[in-house]
Amino acid sequence: MNINDFYNDFFIMAGPCVIEKNGSTAFKTAEILKNITDELKVRYIFKASYDKANRTSIDSYRGPGMEKGLEILAKIKQEFNVPVVTDIHLPGEASKAAEVADIIQIPAFLCRQTDLLAAAAKTGRIVNVKKGQFLAPQQIEQAAAKVKACGNNKILITDRGASFGYGNLVSDMRAIPIIRGLGYPVVFDATHSVQLPGGAGNASSGQREFVPTLAKAATAAGADGLFMEVHPEPENALSDGANMIPTGEAGDIIKVCKEIYLLVNNS
Repeated sequence: MNINDFYNDFFIMAGPCVIEKNGSTAFKTAEILKNITDELKVRYIFKASYDKANRTSIDSYRGPGMEKGLEILAKIKQEFNVPVVTDIHLPGEASKAAEVADIIQIPAFLCRQTDLLAAAAKTGRIVNVKKGQFLAPQQIEQAAAKVKACGNNKILITDRGASFGYGNLVSDMRAIPIIRGLGYPVVFDATHSVQLPGGAGNASSGQREFVPTLAKAATAAGADGLFMEVHPEPENALSDGANMIPTGEAGDIIKVCKEIYLLVNNS
């Protein structure tokens, strides 16, 4: 994948939060989203995690693990002819994940972990760094600098809001042009931005009804692409169900945001 393409064409990273059980939900979601994006002529990257190592509770479902998860991602990549993005949590995961993933993602909570960023950079894959909720937009430049110092200039930055008091996030749209001004394509995470961390006690909750509003606002503010967690039945999802959007609503959001993107970029 060419990093320059992310500046010139609206794109979507979307899929379920985590690969569930045998992967059937991931396949179903990928098929629906591929059909939507093909119809709308929007570049699509499938996303899902093989392990969610930062769940609120130790009892929360984490995923099928690296070996099984990468096997499922490889099958989705081949069957639907789409690039895939997945996150890593330890430096030792990077090279193995890069055998399948076109984009290696650094979770927001880990965006300052030097060894993790370095390991991702050395794979030669595009590295998507999610800005920590605890960072000001301009501070993510140092994380990107760690990737560049390891000889990799293929960097995306994803904004997912900032901590605001206890158990809430706020999205400051000034972050989009600030981060873009650092010289990197900017992705807006429209679903984690409506998350209420720890809002359900032993799990996070969320306000998915605000996803369309934030997605449209971020696109208008200059975001190059959107990151969304999508699920056929969010109420039955094993992770982040409260802030994921149903597959049946994804098309309308993507369609409107593409129109906004074309208007903003005079395409």
